[in-house]
Amino acid sequence: CLKKDVGQMKLQDPNFRPGLVVLQVSVLHSITEVNENSSFHGLIVQLPLDSIHKIDTEKVTNAVAPEKDVDGLTSINAGKLSRGDLGDCFIPCTPNGCMELIRQTGVSVAGKRAVVIGRSKIVGAPMHDLLLWNHATVTTCHSKTVDLPGEVGKADILVVGIGKAEMVKGDWIKKGAVVIDFHFKGQSDIAISRSCVPKPIDRLAREVGLLSDEVELYGKTKAKVQLNIIKRLQAQPDGKYVVVTGITPTPLGEGKSTTTIGLVQALGAHMKLNVFACVRQPSQGPTFGIKGGAAGGGYSQVIPMEEFNLHLTGDIHAITAANNLVAAAIDARMFHEATQSDKALYNRLVPLSGGQRTFSPIQINRLKKLGIEKTDPSTLTEEEITRFARLDIEPSSVTWQRVLDTNDRFLRKITIGQSPTEKGHTREAQFDITVASEIMAVLALTSSLEDMRQRLAKMVVATSRSGEPITTEDLGVSGALTVLMRDAIKPNLMQTLEGNPVFVHAGPFANIAHGNSSILADKIALKLVGPEGFVVTEAGFGADIGMEKFFNIKCRYSGLRPHVVVLVATVRALKMHGGGPTVTAGMPLPKEYIEENLELLEKGCSNMRKQIENAQHFGVPVVVAVNGFKTDTEAELDLVCSMAKAAGAFDAVRCSHWAEGGAGAVALGQAVQRASEAPSNFKFLYDLELPIADKIRIIGQKIYGADDIELLPEAQRKVELYTKQGFGNLPICMAKTHLSLSHEADKKGVPTGFVLPIRDIRASVGSGFLFPLVGTMPTIPGLPTRPCFYDIDLDPETEQVNGLF
Repeated sequence: CLKKDVGQMKLQDPNFRPGLVVLQVSVLHSITEVNENSSFHGLIVQLPLDSIHKIDTEKVTNAVAPEKDVDGLTSINAGKLSRGDLGDCFIPCTPNGCMELIRQTGVSVAGKRAVVIGRSKIVGAPMHDLLLWNHATVTTCHSKTVDLPGEVGKADILVVGIGKAEMVKGDWIKKGAVVIDFHFKGQSDIAISRSCVPKPIDRLAREVGLLSDEVELYGKTKAKVQLNIIKRLQAQPDGKYVVVTGITPTPLGEGKSTTTIGLVQALGAHMKLNVFACVRQPSQGPTFGIKGGAAGGGYSQVIPMEEFNLHLTGDIHAITAANNLVAAAIDARMFHEATQSDKALYNRLVPLSGGQRTFSPIQINRLKKLGIEKTDPSTLTEEEITRFARLDIEPSSVTWQRVLDTNDRFLRKITIGQSPTEKGHTREAQFDITVASEIMAVLALTSSLEDMRQRLAKMVVATSRSGEPITTEDLGVSGALTVLMRDAIKPNLMQTLEGNPVFVHAGPFANIAHGNSSILADKIALKLVGPEGFVVTEAGFGADIGMEKFFNIKCRYSGLRPHVVVLVATVRALKMHGGGPTVTAGMPLPKEYIEENLELLEKGCSNMRKQIENAQHFGVPVVVAVNGFKTDTEAELDLVCSMAKAAGAFDAVRCSHWAEGGAGAVALGQAVQRASEAPSNFKFLYDLELPIADKIRIIGQKIYGADDIELLPEAQRKVELYTKQGFGNLPICMAKTHLSLSHEADKKGVPTGFVLPIRDIRASVGSGFLFPLVGTMPTIPGLPTRPCFYDIDLDPETEQVNGLF
């Protein structure tokens, strides 16, 4: 029967879409089944209908039997209610409950002046009718009412069903009035994410200008983008480039990711500009640890957030596999060299196959590095065989660590090789978190597949006993690494709640690594948006951490020049920097953070001033985004904005994108658009040719505010070693706590009078930087007393993730 109906409709209408009709007929069929089943007493059709197709809502709601119409939405029940036939209609459940609440107060409705705010079919309109037929004098108000405070002030009975928090102020209400506020419960981030039906990812890809053969679909909500698009779009001018950063982070949160997505939604969905967000893939360490996910929040987030926060397309797993292959290769090579003669080692490295020995291409590369211009394994001299076969790694010099994408403090120092099969070849080692792996940094900083292959080959893992750097190419593993990373190099396409495109690619930690998403994603996005469009990327943690590395490392290698810096701040975080009390997880916020305190806030604005100054070192206009909370007062918001402008910000704008999505960041979008047209004088903080210690000192003094730096003995030894090995002209990537401008996490505001201790320096030659370890900064976090995983579970029936991401 359904097939026949669809066939007839197709003949009558050439634009007919069978999927739409099949879906609508299916819904109507389900309603009929409930109507005819006497075991069901009522039925609610949840609106809006959860479909990407437009379904005739009126037809569906009117299909419900009037006697089972719990919401009273059928034309019959709505008509009878408006006519006063209360005994002959199904009165909507929510307004009916409201009338019962009023009756229980003991207040008689008859003769009272009632004001209903809101005119929805579910609450406002039927509430008006019920009060009217219970003999109240009723006024209905809405968002266009001219004098809402005046109308509210006349009410003996006030019913608020507008669906917007704090629209009605307490001082508007007449003393003694009965007030019922329909509280539409605030949804969790994951509930909001699920409430929105994403566009099919292939449709989004077409909308942003991607061709079908440039996209690899991973289900319906995510895809990878082929790198050949760069060649196709190479003549296209770039769009405007915006980096989002923040004040020094606090446990109260600044909402940097939320602001990034809110700004993109404002520029795209509301200002009708071409726009892309480019963000990092979150590590499962923080997701299951203390921070939770990183998809943004409220009505400004990347969806589906479960996909975003978990495995996505497997890039981090690929990095873990590649990294640990290198670690295994190092220890295996040291073991085999220690237990075999030169000849036995050589014969196993270049085995007989079909009666002859042949060098692999990667072994030919090693021979050339050694200056041995031979390709026949049988022609090498004994001395050449020894040089070729033995890397002669000094075990104490190994800098390459195993990784795991989990917070685990007990892997910070381990002993490996304790099995009897390893014949006593034990050594101390450690694990890092995967997002601190050099391979993650390589992924983020590479510009092509060929460039990635070269960077992976240059990664230094140890030093030989003669002082020569040992690379993954020397180990013979760099080609295999490229194979493991061949899919991970392609950016992942997702979307915001409002349907704007997002590239999610790479995820280096900002306090350990350089903390920025990939150059490839940014470059592709800048081509796709065109010259009038915007690409908004985010730098990890505060401006002293992620932004500094964005400019000095990422922009050096990409050649891209940003147009605007957006600095995110919140009133309550600034209060903490002003000396506010410690915040304890699970406990109510101290009153200093929820009550007006201008003195504390003004002191804390010193941190914002310093971060604005840090951005200005690079010659780029700064727009401060004040991410508002409901406890902020007008005076507090005004103070932050005025102090930001006084500190040299191009503009400072209040935002409410968490609650309102892109609409709450339109003013920010307009400020960013204006700032992008302002003159800028981009420059790097330091010259690469400076000595290593001088580059570290410049960052310490200009960005952190240190008096000086102190190179501890191991760091001094590494300065000398890396300078000798030819790595002295690399940029610097500081591994430092993100919780303070100094090396001490508990020092808030703008610490002064400190010397920055550098305990060690490591070389990430493949990714292209040296990273000094400041203070006691660990390279794998630990789990807190109550990790986030307590709140995460899977519903076995629906297969939905429950919990707080």
